[in-house]
Amino acid sequence: MARWEPNARGRLAQAAMDLYSQRGFEQTTVAEIAQRAGLTERTFFRHFADKREVLFAGADALQQALVGALEDAPRSLAPIDAVGIALEAVAAQLPERPDFSRRRQAIIDANPELQERERIKLASLAAAAADALRRRGVADPTAVLAAEMGIAVFRVAFERWISATNQQDLSRVIRDSLDELKAVTAGK
Repeated sequence: MARWEPNARGRLAQAAMDLYSQRGFEQTTVAEIAQRAGLTERTFFRHFADKREVLFAGADALQQALVGALEDAPRSLAPIDAVGIALEAVAAQLPERPDFSRRRQAIIDANPELQERERIKLASLAAAAADALRRRGVADPTAVLAAEMGIAVFRVAFERWISATNQQDLSRVIRDSLDELKAVTAGK
C-alpha cells in the first residue's frame, strides 16, 4: 500500500458506506474498510475514532453551525423562529445529496446501536440549542420547548427530504415543516 494517497478520509468513508450497505454495519470490520480503500488500519484510525464515526463524523460541525446561527439570529425573533434559522444553517452543512443521506439513514435504521447514537446526537443538538437560547435571554421552559420542537421539526423534515422522489432543498423542507408546526400549535 502506498504511504500517502490523496483523499484518504473520503476513500475510507466511501469504502465504509459501501461495505455497510453490502454486508451490514456489524459484519464490517475496520480492517475490511481500510483494505477496500487501499489503506491501512492505522490510516483509518488517524481519520476516525471507530467505525461508527464514519457515519457521525460531522456532528460537532452541525452543532457549531446550529449554535452559531442561534447566536447570530436577530434578537427580535421569537425563539422558535430563531431555531428555524439555525436549522437552515445546519441544513447548509449537510451534503445536498439526498441519495447519500438516504443511504446513511438506511444503515443507521438497520442497527439499534446506531439508532441510539443518532438519538444521542439529536439530543445533544437540542441541549446545545436550549443553552444558546438561554444565552439569548430565553427563560426555561421556553428555551427547552423551542429547542426540542426545533429538533423534532428537523427530524421530520430530514425524513421527508430523503424520502422525496423529487429533488427538494432541505432548507425549504425545514421551513415548510416549521410552518406546519406553527399551524398545529395555533390550532389551524
